[in-house]
Amino acid sequence: MVTKEEIEEVIAWCEEVKKNKGVMYTVERNEFRDKIRWMSRFPLIEIDRPKETAGQRNLVYYSTMGTLWQYMNNTWMEIIPDVDLSIGKGGKE
Repeated sequence: MVTKEEIEEVIAWCEEVKKNKGVMYTVERNEFRDKIRWMSRFPLIEIDRPKETAGQRNLVYYSTMGTLWQYMNNTWMEIIPDVDLSIGKGGKE
């Protein structure tokens, strides 16, 4: 399950790397492979690299839109938080 907090954590890391390196785009090892379950499938994180040239097994971050992208079903798709449909959370008990 992808949470909003996990997405925000990855985006914050990408922004920090981009700021520190000061380059147009960069390719980095995925620091989150062992920490965030859904991130384990991406060997690298490509920051601001065009999807047309990015590796299809990697995660792509676009700073202009503040979004994360993955290649799935022959197309690039934005990673968005999953909806929690469990019953009984936050209600009266």
